[in-house]
Amino acid sequence: MEPVYLFSLVSRQNSWLSVRQSTISENIANVDTPGFASRDVEPFKDVLGKTSMQMAATQAGHISEDGTNSRRVRVNDGEAWQVTVSDNSVSLEQELIKSGEVARQHSLNTQLVGSFYGLMKSSLGR
Repeated sequence: MEPVYLFSLVSRQNSWLSVRQSTISENIANVDTPGFASRDVEPFKDVLGKTSMQMAATQAGHISEDGTNSRRVRVNDGEAWQVTVSDNSVSLEQELIKSGEVARQHSLNTQLVGSFYGLMKSSLGR
């Protein structure tokens, strides 16, 4: 049986989500601070890209490393939001949206781990 890295991956993403939520909270706390620049953390896909895990295709229909079997998706950058009167770049609405995204991602991680744990228990006959 191959090792399962799901728990490690979820743990790493939860750590990343914690850092992102702290950064968002700091942005919200400084919404009225003159000259404060809004910050965000490096996207998790970039953090994950620095890991040493490799994909392995065991069947011809599996996604290959070069992405020949995957669909191409085009992502457009979002529009920049306005600068507030206090001459800083924090938008309270944008920070609250980011905070909601973090909460949803954390909830998804929790549900995935719970489901995976249930599958592992049932495969052991418990």
